[in-house]
Amino acid sequence: MHKPPGAPPSISVQLFGPLEIRRDGVALTAADLGGSKPRHILELLLLNLGTPVSKTRLIEILWGPQASDGAVATLESYVSGIRRAIQPGETKTGPLRTANSGYVLEPRLVDLDLTRFHGHLRAAGHAAPAEAYALLVQALELSAEPLLGFELVADWADAARARHTADRVAAMIAAAEAAMFLGRHDEAVRWAQSAVRSEPLNERAWTVLVTAYEHAGLPVEALAAYDRCRRLFDRALACPPGPALQAAHLRLLRQRAEENRELSEVLAALLLLGERLQATGPTGPAADDRLRENGGRILDSFLQRVRAAV
Repeated sequence: MHKPPGAPPSISVQLFGPLEIRRDGVALTAADLGGSKPRHILELLLLNLGTPVSKTRLIEILWGPQASDGAVATLESYVSGIRRAIQPGETKTGPLRTANSGYVLEPRLVDLDLTRFHGHLRAAGHAAPAEAYALLVQALELSAEPLLGFELVADWADAARARHTADRVAAMIAAAEAAMFLGRHDEAVRWAQSAVRSEPLNERAWTVLVTAYEHAGLPVEALAAYDRCRRLFDRALACPPGPALQAAHLRLLRQRAEENRELSEVLAALLLLGERLQATGPTGPAADDRLRENGGRILDSFLQRVRAAV
């Protein structure tokens, strides 16, 4: 479909993986923007799509304390080059506008993959489970490549990737939960595993993984996942998993113990130890360490018995 004469140009931009800009069916790459600084400027404006970014802020991010007196003129020159690349002949009506002593990209004229990712997540939050799951999978497939793949050493890019990783892990967890609700247990396990790999200290991800294994009829794998989480949290955070994960673990233990009298006796001893740990007042670090060590030995023994009983 051709644009009517004089209509403002629109661009399509890919921030996942290698940067790519499409304008009127023509593909532009980072090299077409004229260097790394113009590329950085465009990427920063894309990350803030629809929100003006001041010249002062752009200079602060891109040059820092080393900015020279001529930084403003240099920035303006770079922006002129970006305009020539993405909206030739349309200085005032194209996507890149001047606003509030800075620059802004007009959202109506930019089809951005990162925006579509967030749109899928928002829509999933208001959809029925089946539709929500499909939207979450679309979002995760769309963002399979790294965000800002060109920018390997920029602090601002690292910060953007960290925010995106958190959003993506939340989407994986939501996808696992939706898949469980729909009875798609293998897919629930896969998404939960991906969430744990992406954020090993995310307790909600571990909770969903243990629950997904349970719903998939894999109690041994669920118990082993909890044990990995417990050891990791003890080593990295010096604390046990939270109540929701402990409740899932206890439910699995009771389920396995009901099938074996000897295991039931071990579980009773384990629960007694847990009650003692909670009821014990301040006894000093050495005593607490001994109790924790004994508890760990009992738990390890119990898990070994569970695995052997399957």
